Amino acid sequence: MPKTAIATATVTDPLAAVDACAERAADALSRAQKDDGHWVFELEADATIPAEFVLLKHYLGEPRDPVLEAKIGVYLRRIQSAEHHGWPLFHGGAFDTSASVKAYYALKMIGDDVDAPHMVRARAAIHAAGGAAAVNVFTRIQLALFGAGPWSVVPTMPVELILLPRWFPVHLSKMSYWARTVIVPLLVLAAKQPVAKNPSGVLVDELYTQKAAPLKSQAAGAKRSWQLFFGGLDVVLKRVEPLWPKKLRAKAVKACVDFVVERLNGEDGLGAIYPAMANSVMMFDCLGYAEDHPHRAIARASVEKLLVIKEDEAYCQPCVSPVWDTALAAHAMLEAGGEANEARAKAALEWLKPLQVLDVNGDWAEVKPDVRPGGWAFQYNNAHYPDLDDTAVVVMAMDRARDKLALAGGYDEAIVRGNEWTVGLQSKNGGFGAFDADNTYHYLNNIPFADHGALLDPPTSDVTARCVSMMAQLGETDSARMKAALAYLAEEQMPDGSWFGRWGVNYIYGTWSVLCALNAAGVSPKAPTMERAVDWLVSIQNADGGWGEDCDSYALDYAGYTAAPSTASQTAWALLALMAAGVVEHPAVARGVEWLVANQDEDGLWGQEMYTGGGFPRVFYLRYHGYPKYFPLWAVARYRNLKRSNEKTVAFGM
Repeated sequence: MPKTAIATATVTDPLAAVDACAERAADALSRAQKDDGHWVFELEADATIPAEFVLLKHYLGEPRDPVLEAKIGVYLRRIQSAEHHGWPLFHGGAFDTSASVKAYYALKMIGDDVDAPHMVRARAAIHAAGGAAAVNVFTRIQLALFGAGPWSVVPTMPVELILLPRWFPVHLSKMSYWARTVIVPLLVLAAKQPVAKNPSGVLVDELYTQKAAPLKSQAAGAKRSWQLFFGGLDVVLKRVEPLWPKKLRAKAVKACVDFVVERLNGEDGLGAIYPAMANSVMMFDCLGYAEDHPHRAIARASVEKLLVIKEDEAYCQPCVSPVWDTALAAHAMLEAGGEANEARAKAALEWLKPLQVLDVNGDWAEVKPDVRPGGWAFQYNNAHYPDLDDTAVVVMAMDRARDKLALAGGYDEAIVRGNEWTVGLQSKNGGFGAFDADNTYHYLNNIPFADHGALLDPPTSDVTARCVSMMAQLGETDSARMKAALAYLAEEQMPDGSWFGRWGVNYIYGTWSVLCALNAAGVSPKAPTMERAVDWLVSIQNADGGWGEDCDSYALDYAGYTAAPSTASQTAWALLALMAAGVVEHPAVARGVEWLVANQDEDGLWGQEMYTGGGFPRVFYLRYHGYPKYFPLWAVARYRNLKRSNEKTVAFGM
């Protein structure tokens, strides 16, 4: 080539496409930010929550809202499976009897003709699965409240349970926060056994097949001996139920009401989760509270705030995720960099700061009474139940930004208090749970009422990893508690090199979380734990360059990773994991980034119908609409930053 041609040739920037991708994504994420600085995206579960919302309105006998009901009907029909004709627990998932019975009941309540093709197909699928008798505990309770099923098939949980001393083997404080808030108002409902007002008189007798069906436990590690013991105890409790002293029962009901009222949480609701909120409304109703009574009225208002109402359809969320969304989006914007993006992150952190819980000793204090409060909750407000995962992510974002963005207003103190509360809730085995310390009473998952297998909140790899990341980012690397946490993570690594992801789907999520933590804690990329995890992630990369994993990986008989379609959020997690492990130059990383660039939508973000959030393994999953928006931006921006830097190691805990 002539010298003049060489001199004038345009040199193509190999990162130009990545730059453009990151810029478009950051601009799009900026447009989604609220005026006050926070982000909140839709949080979608399965058909059960919108179906239960419809049933709640009819239980209370409220005036019908035909427009809203019609929109919920559109939503429920849209997510009905075209393959098995029922309703799954996640997009593309298998038939679920309980979800299908509730969705069918809600559609019938709305006014769908039982002879309509979609109802005929759903009914046939429900019959094939054993009929309405084969549903789980919470669905049995829902049916019993409408007189559409017997209370005799509901495991007994005496309301007097709330009066037992803490040393008693079955005690509310030994259960997870979500179980506590859901169960307490249910104890009253089970004791009173009210019948729904149900003005239309709609039942679902046609869903029964005249065959009894035993409860099927979804608990991992359930033990037959414990199940037989608790099953026998349930028989005894049913026989003595009518004999409970009336004064003792009244005292127990009052204790339940007091528990709920203390934690009503304003219009954010009991526990800030739909099942607990709806149960509190029904409890107040069955106790005769008028609709305008302050407690009942605010509990009912809290439910309404979970609705997502669009032009053509509507559904009810299980809860909202503003703190989680805002903290993670702030990390993504800090990674994207630049004056405008950093200003967005600063506004987010300013919104987050006053949401820190500094003066409420929540239920966690029963186990850790000497720890000062200082955490953040998942929702707008849930002061009794802050969580370690959110707190660690917020603290890391604040620490990352406090010098760079010159954060004003006492962020140092917020970081200190957040760190102090988080590390104060370390469990005895070195790990960290989501809301409580040492919530490891595994025998409780064998009681008949706990067929969902999610009665507890034990330490998990992903939450422990987040706490390790926070401690390490704040400079704590060689303490006894750090060593204990790292030992816990080492013990939890799977034989194939991955880690289980409790709150995200699943092994990709867990492995991302832990590799970030190990990097922050100074573990060498050459360490066997790191190399095995990298090898596993590379081995499961899809042919198209992305990564994917579906919720079936939580199955009790799971035998190892099986391929699933690539998703934007899981591809981002895998990339962030590999970069944290020090292999930014690995060809798998380049291919993953290429997949994200190629699959970016015209609006600058990424679409994703797959559910990649965890609620309760095997029972309840979540589609975080924000995940394919901020995680891919985070990954492509980090890739660009590392490739352009002389330093190829990730400097932060996430």
